Amino acid sequence: MSTTTEPTRQPESPLPSGLLIGGDKLTWSSGGTHEHIYPASGRPNATITLAGPAEMDLAVASGREAHREWMSFTVDRRRDLLIDLADAVHENMAALSGLNVHDYAVPTSLSINTILLERFLRHFAGYVDKPHGQITPAAESSDLNLIEREPYGVVGVIAPWNGAMVVAASCVAPALAAGNAVVFKPSVLAPMAALRFGELCTAAGLPAGLVNVVPAHAEGGDALVRHPGIRKIHFTGGGETARKILTSAAVNLTPVVAELGGKSANLVFEDANLDAAAQIAAYQGPIVQSGQSCACASRILVHESIYDAFLEKFIPVVEAAKIGDPLDPTVVFGPVVSARDADRILGVIDQAVAEKSGELLTGGKRLGGDLSEGYYIQPTVFGDVDNSSDLAQIETFGPVVSVIKFRDEAEAIRIANDSPYGLNAFIQTNDLIRAHRVARRLEAGAVWINQISDMSPQGPYGGYKQSGYGRTGGLDGLYEFLQVKSIRIAMS
Repeated sequence: MSTTTEPTRQPESPLPSGLLIGGDKLTWSSGGTHEHIYPASGRPNATITLAGPAEMDLAVASGREAHREWMSFTVDRRRDLLIDLADAVHENMAALSGLNVHDYAVPTSLSINTILLERFLRHFAGYVDKPHGQITPAAESSDLNLIEREPYGVVGVIAPWNGAMVVAASCVAPALAAGNAVVFKPSVLAPMAALRFGELCTAAGLPAGLVNVVPAHAEGGDALVRHPGIRKIHFTGGGETARKILTSAAVNLTPVVAELGGKSANLVFEDANLDAAAQIAAYQGPIVQSGQSCACASRILVHESIYDAFLEKFIPVVEAAKIGDPLDPTVVFGPVVSARDADRILGVIDQAVAEKSGELLTGGKRLGGDLSEGYYIQPTVFGDVDNSSDLAQIETFGPVVSVIKFRDEAEAIRIANDSPYGLNAFIQTNDLIRAHRVARRLEAGAVWINQISDMSPQGPYGGYKQSGYGRTGGLDGLYEFLQVKSIRIAMS
């Protein structure tokens, strides 16, 4: 493994830590505080104020007032304010990217999360002044039937620790464009970039309280979901938490959109460009965000005729990934998010070795030396994995991937679909006809052909099966934050 020779630097302080409600920063609340640990060093770098039920109530009330003000603006003004916000994000790109590093030690070289935020804001700003309604005939009548789309009011957006800026882009941006106010709850493990984004919303001229940012533990999060003033919830995270949210949301029959986990398959066919396929498999698998991503392609399916040749190219790419200080722009692989997660991931590796789920080809250990205080685990690859094993079926959410042989196209599709998840799928082939044919048979919400996953504001993104339901991006993503009203006018 390629590692840096110096220990990781501790981020500078102070870092954003208060609640942001009604445009004001609250540094004390009923929810208490959380000592934030920087994963690259294992040491505290901030004390985070947490929202309790009282602060959630205050945030919803603030959002309700801001929503009324927001909807009193002309569509031109709302559009221009979202463009101003995109400009502010652009001007503060370096600071936001830096806070993203401080949040969960994602390498600064992976600044795409903040770039996505600007892209989505500009894209959805363009929808604000566009018509979303229809006029349809009424059966056996000359009446006029109008179908309009209206905002919900105040919506709750709950982000995971590994994607606060992605969720701000894919959920908060369309929610605002649709005319809603947002109570944005980032994870306590990664709240700082989200808090800075909330400050930019106010500074750009959006009504105070249109975007309230409220980190919280379970009690505060549950109060948000159960609040009768929240008209819709958009949750990104794990299935276990999603089940709890659905139970709480049922109290008020609040609709929920859920973007959940994955155990995505990457199908490498015999005609694939192996150099490109090895790069894609490495970065989409164990390297980017240390495999801590729902988009991770953790099952790599390789045609048996090229299996050895693929591994000869793939393993060196994995082993060459530079590991170390996330603030070093040449580093591409950082730590996992916590000591608890490091222990959990190492337990998965140990179990796979003990159960002989596959052959451990590289990695599998926690890094020592200058990186020993951080939560660094080597990028880990298992070969000849049994797809029915826990290793292949349960989301690891860490830098661990399984390589699986297949004999023909039909078996590749069967193995890929043999999973409770269905978020992403990847195809490596130079046969365009095969690419289309296989893509249509894969049970996944997004299929990426000869490329890594690259979310765009133009395209809908979301899962099948236990990977969730609902979409972000494109018109589908905008419509998640609009409800339909039918208005019939008598014409006789």
